[in-house]
Amino acid sequence: MLDFFTIFSKGGIVLWCFQGAGVTESFTGPVNALIRSVILQERSGNNSYTHEALSLKYKLDNEFELIFVVGFQKILTLTYVDKFIDDIQLHFRDRYKNELEQKGALKLIQNNFEFDDDFKMLLREAEESSKARNHATMRTFKESEKSQKTVKSMIETKGGEKVKEPGGKKNKNTKKESPAAEPVKVDQGKASSSGPKVVENGNQGLTPEEIIQKKREEFILKRTMVPAAKPIHSKSPKPQKPKEKQMRVWDMGGSNTKELDYSGRNGDGSQNGDQNQEAHIDLGMQLSSMKGDLLSVDYESSEEEEMEVEEEEKVVISETSKTSSKKGGGFGGMFGMLKGLVGSKSLTRDDMESVLEKMREHLIAKNVAADISSQLCDSVAKKLEGKVMGTFTTVASTVKQALQDSLVQILQPKRRVDILRDVMEAQSQRRPFVITFCGVNGVGKSTNLAKISFWLIENGFTVLIAACDTFRAGAVEQLRTHQRRLNSLHPPQQHGGRPVVQLYEKGYGKDAAGIAMEAIAYARNQAFDVVLVDTAGRMQDNAPLMTALAKLIAVNMPDLVLFVGEALVGNEAVDQLVKFNQALADHSMSDKPRLIDGIVLTKFDTIDDKVGAAISMTYITGQPIVFVGTGQTYNDLRSLNARAVVSALMKA
Repeated sequence: MLDFFTIFSKGGIVLWCFQGAGVTESFTGPVNALIRSVILQERSGNNSYTHEALSLKYKLDNEFELIFVVGFQKILTLTYVDKFIDDIQLHFRDRYKNELEQKGALKLIQNNFEFDDDFKMLLREAEESSKARNHATMRTFKESEKSQKTVKSMIETKGGEKVKEPGGKKNKNTKKESPAAEPVKVDQGKASSSGPKVVENGNQGLTPEEIIQKKREEFILKRTMVPAAKPIHSKSPKPQKPKEKQMRVWDMGGSNTKELDYSGRNGDGSQNGDQNQEAHIDLGMQLSSMKGDLLSVDYESSEEEEMEVEEEEKVVISETSKTSSKKGGGFGGMFGMLKGLVGSKSLTRDDMESVLEKMREHLIAKNVAADISSQLCDSVAKKLEGKVMGTFTTVASTVKQALQDSLVQILQPKRRVDILRDVMEAQSQRRPFVITFCGVNGVGKSTNLAKISFWLIENGFTVLIAACDTFRAGAVEQLRTHQRRLNSLHPPQQHGGRPVVQLYEKGYGKDAAGIAMEAIAYARNQAFDVVLVDTAGRMQDNAPLMTALAKLIAVNMPDLVLFVGEALVGNEAVDQLVKFNQALADHSMSDKPRLIDGIVLTKFDTIDDKVGAAISMTYITGQPIVFVGTGQTYNDLRSLNARAVVSALMKA
């Protein structure tokens, strides 16, 4: 039933392994995929992983730094695997405890772990217990409910609605009345129906004439009292109505609408001239150079924040000392405080629960998606469970440091991200390097495309912008404005009379995939270095537009597919990225579909320290954040600094 079972250390040394009968393929591929995709990326909150046709379950032993992995076909439903892997861990620890306590990889290699007999015994017991538990005997006819029914009752139930209705009424009335009164109530249902109404209205013991007279008096009283009582009991009197919102008067707004018309003027108040005036304005705005690699996003923690962290840790220490003093008196309080500080025992889930709950709430407050916050905290708990604490360290500081290390590991790129080098490699192959931008509406795709264009121009590359947003009004004009401004910053005279940025557009209402294909062919013929493909914004639930995006990527096969997302989103980031990736996979024509390769995080300057969207997006896709937009000008483009973002995220 099991394909393989292996026990190895976190350093990569295989201590023992088992391979099922008839299994010829090696288990190194699935285990390496588990290490690469789950353990190294701090995604160990869930103890299962699927690799092709295999389902893998694993367990971490943090005390001895071991990993237990079992693999079986995913079409099988093996209910005993979870308990079985726990039993294997306990037996292996108990049998080889002395060998495992020896530090050093060389000593682990020298030891011989003979575990075959124990493994087969435990496997046999687990399979037998699952068979005994799952086997359920069928009930006999006498034990069934049908055997208790008589022939007469079965005929009555088949008689139709007429037989069922009196039975139903009889059952309802038996709760209130005695059995002797049942036939009377069934026959005189209409006559007795007015009884409850009289009781409800509070007219017990009155004749019908007295009730009518009472109703008339109440009606006359209401007619005479309405005019006097209306202003007193009015819920919203006219004088208390809230005032309507008044128009705001701006100090510099002016009084004449003609003064506010700037369509015929430039920013300095002069009339429209040639484009040289605009060039001077842009040159004044863009002063710093962006040659070479981008600057990283920095965040400096102040001394006040460090003091706050120290105070938090002191609070945790005092809380532990209070609880221990309640249990053990005066001396118990002192020793309990020392026990909370000194590494005397291994951590359990109960020790970390309160700290993890605070960390989870802190991450959600920092804009991390709720599901991902829970998964991160579960992963940290599994990473620390059973681990012996260091000397003079608190549970809070240990958990916080482990969470911080996990977040840094998540944000670190899993592959090389060097666009300048990739562009030069494409240059050597005499082809353009193609980047496609996609995302939802209004996140800043066109603006950040222009920033990336400026960065590439500063590094000596020529850029062709493909206007494939044929849906939004003004999209082509926006790109044309960026093209004109970028060429004014880098005049063609400085580059041999050739514009460094050109726009390839075919207007509106055309097929975006066809325009991108023509733009790439044009860039190849005209020797452009980079093609930046701008696509229309689309919501992740819009199936026709998602199909069109998948077609554009599948047909043109760009070198890089960048998802542009706001730093303002929380839980929505998860839904966007999951559905974008799912749509690209569903509508692709190949067995290995092109998914999102990287992320552009925009509006990063508007969120202060609520940087949780970066964690959510990277955790969902496993892809790096390539660019970070930090402002409105062409210079406001940065690369991600993982440690700076994590320090902002962990800020109290």
